[in-house]
Amino acid sequence: MGSIPEELPHSNLVVSQTKCWIEEVVIGQQFCPFAGHVYESQQIHYRVTQEIDFEPGLQVLVEEFVRLDRNPDIATSLLIFACGFSEFEAYLDLLELGEKLLVEQDYQGVYQLASFHPQYCFQGVDSNDASNFTNRSPYPMLHVLREDSLGQAIQLYADVEQIPQRNIDHARVLGKDKLSAMLQACLESASDGYDKG
Repeated sequence: MGSIPEELPHSNLVVSQTKCWIEEVVIGQQFCPFAGHVYESQQIHYRVTQEIDFEPGLQVLVEEFVRLDRNPDIATSLLIFACGFSEFEAYLDLLELGEKLLVEQDYQGVYQLASFHPQYCFQGVDSNDASNFTNRSPYPMLHVLREDSLGQAIQLYADVEQIPQRNIDHARVLGKDKLSAMLQACLESASDGYDKG
């Protein structure tokens, strides 16, 4: 499907860049009002994989389902593809297969998948529209959410139906250039502060 880069990104660096994105964009811009609590309480599990093909990538996803089964203290899992699925269309194929796998493994109603990608583009939206940055991330990711935890969070949040439109409006006020710069800054600042040794 693709070739692995000559120098693989180190998992610790990938997680550091992802955490920066969560802090500065997801929480900082309030794109997800539920993220702050699980992030601050360190209930997010970060799984970095170097897989670039569908079958092994989906196997890692199953492993995250099992991890959540066995670890109730983990609120949510971020499966981060450090090398694979950089093309958005290939990522969408992975997401579709992941959704089918969730059903096949009898996890429908237990977990659900949220999608994030560096080239994320909502259907019917221009690729240059700033609203796409609500789902643009440093790396392709599959976010495994617990249905029951999500339901509880939604019950505690007023006007949950307004979140998507509020995010779109806020992203467009910030603008594509600023949001792109914020995402790039997370990649660069985390890299600058990372010591491979």
